[in-house]
Amino acid sequence: MNAFFSSNETIILPCDSKGIEKAVQLIRGGYPVGLPTETVYGLAADAFSGEAVARIYQAKGRPSFNPLIVHIAHIEQAAEIVEFNDEALSLAQKFWPGALTMVLPLKKDAKIASIVTAGLDTVAIRMPSHPVMRQVIKAFGHPLAAPSANKSGSISPTTALHVKESLNGKIAAVLDGGIADKGLESTIIYIGADEIKLLRPGPITSEELAQSSHLPITEYKADGQNPVAPGQLVSHYAPSQPVRLNISQKEADEWLIGFGDIAGDDNLSPSGDLTEAAAHLFSALHRGEKSAYPRIAIAPIPLEGIGKAINDRLGRAAAPRDEQNTSQR
Repeated sequence: MNAFFSSNETIILPCDSKGIEKAVQLIRGGYPVGLPTETVYGLAADAFSGEAVARIYQAKGRPSFNPLIVHIAHIEQAAEIVEFNDEALSLAQKFWPGALTMVLPLKKDAKIASIVTAGLDTVAIRMPSHPVMRQVIKAFGHPLAAPSANKSGSISPTTALHVKESLNGKIAAVLDGGIADKGLESTIIYIGADEIKLLRPGPITSEELAQSSHLPITEYKADGQNPVAPGQLVSHYAPSQPVRLNISQKEADEWLIGFGDIAGDDNLSPSGDLTEAAAHLFSALHRGEKSAYPRIAIAPIPLEGIGKAINDRLGRAAAPRDEQNTSQR
């Protein structure tokens, strides 16, 4: 496959000094590597190299018009890439490191490869809190572009094994950092002159943003075909089977993912805790996909707090998969 690994099988590396060193070597060689973050596992490559980032798109089968998130280890790296206004800097100080991605104006002299931004004059950027991801970025020396480490449009990975199952033979290695803590991709926002647009709901809720901002929070309605941020395609985060939502009683041919009092074949949170449900969502979808049932049903999830992000992912997982959407997966 490359100078470091000759096998066509993706290798799961331990998160020790040797594993991290090998991951950094691969990234320096221009190859994407699966890395743990607190949200989901990411497929990381040198954000300054168009060729390296192109290998991310190739491995995932990701459409080139879908931009990527750039991950940084400290605020100084961000300042070399984007223009911060006072509001963006305040939110960075509040929520970084953490699960907040901000879409900000790209500096004219920024070294970010144009393929990362899909030709836009903005870039999505965040500072992850996972210690392994931060250690790799620091050891590498500059930012990494990293979408979720899975086949494009399929269920996001929350373990190293999920990454290997989805991309086996398409990437050299994945670092095993255990189960992702948050279990949902980051919240994405765009900061305008008089409002903050919520581009993708995530672990940091709109209520939390409103409490920490001087600007109103509005929800951006993407058209699903021309994304301005990751995770805006109509069909996304999807298992191979059809998905039905808001189901209290399953049909005979369905695997039911329950919530609260609806036990199901699996359960996101028997106690009805939305944070627990978010952390377990993608793992439950992976188990449903591996079940013998041809369809997946999912119990109702309240539309409050992080429940809005859960329902966003479920809505995309259940979206009709016409020919165009299928080609974008």
